[in-house]
Amino acid sequence: MTAVAGATAHRHIRVLIVEDNPGDADLIRDALHESVAHVEITVVADGAEAIDYLRRHQDADAADSQTPDFVLLDLNLPKMNGHEVLTEARRSAGLKSIPIIIVTSSDAIRDIVTSYQLGANCYVTKPGELAAFQSTMKAVSEFWCRVAKLP
Repeated sequence: MTAVAGATAHRHIRVLIVEDNPGDADLIRDALHESVAHVEITVVADGAEAIDYLRRHQDADAADSQTPDFVLLDLNLPKMNGHEVLTEARRSAGLKSIPIIIVTSSDAIRDIVTSYQLGANCYVTKPGELAAFQSTMKAVSEFWCRVAKLP
């Protein structure tokens, strides 16, 4: 396992955080920075902005591509909710392979099932307590930045 962590630790990782709560976005950003040294983070605050960003940066073959390696997506967003973002992203051939992790306060079974049916790669419920939220985000970051093989 050390070889995987070491090999991934030097890879430059791009992450799109789609989160309308600036405090939550900061906590997620901090967890990512703790997990990997070479991380480029973009934060957008609504679903429509997320889709615009993804469409503008979906050419993974371009030399200057800004395609994110994965997306951390809240469900409760202005303009376009997380399920709508997920649906749009999975319709696009250029975006289908990007892992999308739902990070939301909802633990409703309907939201969980719908997210996976729409193509989410993971569903994480934000804990209400600060230390638990930080611990959860660190675990998510460690997994997606150091353990998982990204496309």
